Parts: sequence; structure tokens; C-alpha cells
Amino acid sequence: MRKYHALPVALLAALALTACQDGTGTKDEGAAQPEPASATVTATNPAEAANSGGGTSGTTGTGGTTGAQGTGGTTGTQATKDKKAAKSSKATTATRISCNGSNTTVTAKPVPRPLNHLLLTVQNTGSKTCDLTYYPVLRFDEMQWVPQPIKDSKPQAVTTLAPGESGYAGVSLSAADDSGEWGTTGRKLTVGFQGRTPNSDGGPSAIPALPAKGVYYDSTLTVTYWLRDRDQALSF
Repeated sequence: MRKYHALPVALLAALALTACQDGTGTKDEGAAQPEPASATVTATNPAEAANSGGGTSGTTGTGGTTGAQGTGGTTGTQATKDKKAAKSSKATTATRISCNGSNTTVTAKPVPRPLNHLLLTVQNTGSKTCDLTYYPVLRFDEMQWVPQPIKDSKPQAVTTLAPGESGYAGVSLSAADDSGEWGTTGRKLTVGFQGRTPNSDGGPSAIPALPAKGVYYDSTLTVTYWLRDRDQALSF
């Protein structure tokens, strides 16, 4: 009895391939299968594929677009404008003069409301814009002390007067409940002006006329900062 040995798998595969090549129908059927389209594109148009891929990558993250949105040129231009504006502002402040007794007219008049108040009005009678800095320094007759300012009345910006414009300060002369001390009647009022720094000399003082009977004041005498609005000056 003959013994049959199993053929190796590789040898069986080789025999099957030989048989298929000898069979006409099998060979034709295999030839009729078209080549994959992707393989054809890759083999015949490698340049187009490369260009297409590069264009997409460039569109997705173009450096040009990012650069246009955040250009240093635009930021630099704005910074330059800001610097020029700041310099212009400083130059304007430097060319303005201080308001004082030589370029203004000052009046001092009692008002019915609020009680025991005096209104100081300063009108720029000069030809240049001037600054009313800080608060008026008041002195009745030969008074040896300086009335303190009302801190809450300090404005956010210096009161500036163009020619013909007016600024104001309210003076609280005495306590409404008579709690003040050293009450006396003032016959003469001197209004001093401050310069660019606190308590510096701002120029000639003014001596506005007072009522013939004078004005009564006591130790509670206070004054507001120079303000643009009359009603605001009398609200403290």
C-alpha cells in the first residue's frame, strides 16, 4: 500500500497559480479588472497632487493672514499717535497761564441759600486761556490763619477758563448752629491764587468788594476748590 504525503502549502499555491495562467477565462477575467483610480492619479499626476496638498496647507494656516491681523505696523502707528497726543497735551498745559488778579475780575457776594455762604466768581478778562488751580487762599482783614479747603469739592481736573469764561468757589462763612468760635465781621477780603504746585505763588491777588456792612465769619470758615459750575460750588 502506497503512502501519500501531504504537499507543502507553498507548493500547492504555486500549482494553483500555474493552472490559472493556463486557463484563458480566468486570465481574461483578471485582465478586465481596472487599475485603482488612486494609483493612476498618484502615478501619472504627482505634481498636481503635490500642488493640491501644498495649497490646502497654505490656506489652512497662512502666515500672511496672521501677519495682516496682528501687524506690528498698525500697533506702532497707534502708539506713535498716542505719544504725539500726550506731548501735545503737555505742550498745551505748559503754554497756559495761571489765573490771578492781573488777568481776571473777581467778585464776592453773599447768597440767600445756603445760609452763611459767600460766592466767589472769577472771570477771565485776558486774551489767553488760564488755569484756576487748587483753591482760593482767603484772608479777611488781618487774619492770621488760612481757611481750609473742603476736600470733597476737589474736581477731577483743573478748572480752565478760556477768555470770557468764569469759575467759582463757595465760601462757608460760619456754622449754622453757632458752634463756631472767634466770630467776627470782615470788612476786607483778599483772594490769593496758587501756582502749579500746592501753596505756591500763582501771581497777583485780588481784592473783591464786600457789602458795606461786611460779612460775618467764625472758626468754621472753609472754602471749596475752584469749580466750573456755580451751583456745585454752593452745594458744600
